[in-house]
Amino acid sequence: MASISSLGLSGLPLSDLLTKLKTNESQVLNTIQSRQKAAETKLTAYNTLKSSVEALQKAAQAVGKADTFGSISVKSGSDAFSATTSSGAIPGQYSVQVDQLASSQTLVYAGRADRTADIGTGGTLKITIGGEEKSIDLNGKGTSLDALVTAINADKDIGVNATIVNDGTPGSQYRLLLTSRETGEQNAVTNLSVDGNADLESFLGYAGGGSTAGVTVQAAKNAELTINGIAVTSQSNTIENVIDGVKLTLNQTTTSAANLTLTRDDGVAKKAVEDFVKAYNSMLDTVGTLTKYTVGADNPSSPLTGDTLARSVQTRMRDAVSGAIESANGTTLSKIGITTDPKTGKLNIDDTKLTKALAEDSENVKSLFTGVTGVGTRVDQTAETFTRSGGLFSNTTEGLNKTIADIKKQYDATSDRIDQRMETYRAQFTQLDAMVSQMNSLSSYLSQQLSALNASKQ
Repeated sequence: MASISSLGLSGLPLSDLLTKLKTNESQVLNTIQSRQKAAETKLTAYNTLKSSVEALQKAAQAVGKADTFGSISVKSGSDAFSATTSSGAIPGQYSVQVDQLASSQTLVYAGRADRTADIGTGGTLKITIGGEEKSIDLNGKGTSLDALVTAINADKDIGVNATIVNDGTPGSQYRLLLTSRETGEQNAVTNLSVDGNADLESFLGYAGGGSTAGVTVQAAKNAELTINGIAVTSQSNTIENVIDGVKLTLNQTTTSAANLTLTRDDGVAKKAVEDFVKAYNSMLDTVGTLTKYTVGADNPSSPLTGDTLARSVQTRMRDAVSGAIESANGTTLSKIGITTDPKTGKLNIDDTKLTKALAEDSENVKSLFTGVTGVGTRVDQTAETFTRSGGLFSNTTEGLNKTIADIKKQYDATSDRIDQRMETYRAQFTQLDAMVSQMNSLSSYLSQQLSALNASKQ
């Protein structure tokens, strides 16, 4: 608002009067601000409620995954290899011996004195790997060792990496190394040639079959191992599809076999169930806090007291949980040790009963959480109606944001009107102050003249 100019030359309390008028006019702004604060508080409450539903949805998705149940823990008896499991892994024990690690092929070229000097001009570099030929056009480009390294490493499909090693030999210290980007014999270079540049062809040319003049070959190798006495060969040190559901990573060779043990681990499923129950109870607490009504309190209502959306979250989530059932055998939450507190609606877990159910009835427990009518599926789908883009939360908060924006516009417009009105009052009061001041001066002058006139008659 505009400031109030100094008044009161006339002796009238115009400044106080103008201040009171301003205070009175501002009451409507306080009302608008209260409406805005209430809307913003409600918006914050909706966001809090949405976060709790999203947390529950995430827990429902986790407990609704088939991989969560029947998880397999892995124990390796040697640092030479490690393993991870996925669906399809079966408990068992394996004897693993690593005889050879997979390695990449390296072509080591004869040394040159200058890494920046071109070798001939232009040409087309051709490299054959696994029966497939790739090429790099060198025309218009440098052909020095440095230029070759740049051109080769910039081509993502060429199949080799290039680098330069300085071996310290006077006059021939710079040596080019080409290393296949993947391990295994199938990923080795079988032919390398240069068309259109005889000098570079003479330097780089390689026709396979081991080391040749000017090119020393460090051969690619396949990984070789035995699993329970069965010989296995792999192009890579990461081995999949040999043991169902198991990915082996080879780190080093062994002199004897070591054990790889796969055992069933119900701890993963149990934790997922516990996290789900915790998220569900937390959601109920959030709804309760945001909707509670405290009798006798100065401000008895909470941000979402009586709110339809909050009640809908509570009701529909309870229905999703209570209506879940394993379709084949009728397994329910209560049968596996998860019951509902009749007073609070929260879920309680009987740890002993749940542990026993996971150990002895794992398939039915899995179906109870992951099936079409299971807990995880039902809660996830119900939560999605609230949390998705264009869902109930989105539509409600968009409406609130529009309301808040409209209130802000109303506040600004009202504030401007009050400023204009106060400027009008100030101008009017200024004129009044000047007029009264002039009248006071005139009255004082007349009084002096009359006093002088009376004095002259005596």
